[in-house]
Amino acid sequence: MPDTPFRIGLLLFPNLTQFDLAGPYEVFARMPGSEVHLVAETAAPVRSEFGLTLTPTATYDACPRLDLVCVPGGVGVNALLTDAATLDYLRRAAAEARYVTSVCTGALLLGAAGLLRGRRAATHWTARELLRAFGAEPVAERVVVDGNLITGGGVTAGIDFALRVVAEIAGREVAEAIQLGIEYDPSPPAELAGAGDPTRARAPIRDAVLARVRGRDAALRGATDS
Repeated sequence: MPDTPFRIGLLLFPNLTQFDLAGPYEVFARMPGSEVHLVAETAAPVRSEFGLTLTPTATYDACPRLDLVCVPGGVGVNALLTDAATLDYLRRAAAEARYVTSVCTGALLLGAAGLLRGRRAATHWTARELLRAFGAEPVAERVVVDGNLITGGGVTAGIDFALRVVAEIAGREVAEAIQLGIEYDPSPPAELAGAGDPTRARAPIRDAVLARVRGRDAALRGATDS
């Protein structure tokens, strides 16, 4: 066991996608020597996109120095792309952290903080091209490692992402033990094989998903153009 904990901070904000946070949290909390914080602007409980309420354990002003900062995604990212307090906090935390990371559209928030310029990054497939507005190179992969920047794709990719991070920090055996402990061995029903991949999903399904996010993308593009 290390003498000091490996401090991980997951950003908490209204209307985040809770599984973007919960998947990595489950993995990170099982890593020996880890100390996981849920970091928000204030100590008030935070409501996720679909109503799950989460309680911060640290505020921007009182959070200890982090070894790893992680930004989840969700529709709540929109409001934060121009939020000075959040962007300033991310810049401060990233400057001291060994790893800067995100899941899903959390990458856009890293971009708004100026942390993706010239870097390769992943995000949710529906938002991938928006990364270019922040000077990043979008990559169509589930997990992307570019130096100390590690980014994951959409929602469920958060588990893959977190296991990759643990392997980087603590080694493959620790990551494998966590993977087995949470019995992470995805096997969707045969009739749904490929449905989670935009390149293999049926066109009508893909079009319907894209239609649902058009309003979000318009808001995001407005923020990136401002």
